[in-house]
Amino acid sequence: MTPGAPYRWTDEAAMRAFVRDVGFGLLCAAGPDRLHAVHLPLIWLDEARIGLHLHRANPIVRHLEDRQALIVVTGPDAYVSPDWYGDPDRVPTWNYVAVELRGPMTRLDHDATVAQVDALSAEQERRLAPKPAWTREKMSPGLFDRTLTGLIGFAMQVEAMHGTAKLGQDKPEAARNAVADALAAQGKADMADLMRGTTGA
Repeated sequence: MTPGAPYRWTDEAAMRAFVRDVGFGLLCAAGPDRLHAVHLPLIWLDEARIGLHLHRANPIVRHLEDRQALIVVTGPDAYVSPDWYGDPDRVPTWNYVAVELRGPMTRLDHDATVAQVDALSAEQERRLAPKPAWTREKMSPGLFDRTLTGLIGFAMQVEAMHGTAKLGQDKPEAARNAVADALAAQGKADMADLMRGTTGA
């Protein structure tokens, strides 16, 4: 599905916030024999770099350092039935939100990897408040360091960011709201809320 002009998301601050809020994505890189992909948690290290870590045994690790990679972060999605538009001449479609990040990968040293893991857990633990936050100081002495020997940290310098928010912007408001109501009834409240919050035809 190629996103058309009505669906292009160009607000970089909003896309960065979306990536932060989702905190999980698909990392893709090309090797000499095949494409590699792995699902993993993510965190912004600063305004232009995404941090991540992988198990050193993952085959993708050999194809990352100083090479270009792609990260895809996806949000809510939903099938849209033509019946919901109230227009018999529509066809089925799929609404979704996604951001693609592209750029070169740099391997992190030990201290930067520790900082990335700490920042990632702190961000996720913050969302669980008022639960007391987990920190690695709760682990048995030496266990975190032993665990870290199996991990390799990387950072992507984000050189390009492309977003798609396909939310029925090309449909009249009444049709969008009808679809949103149907999706909410199907338990897709997240997509319904996004559709109600957009503007279009």
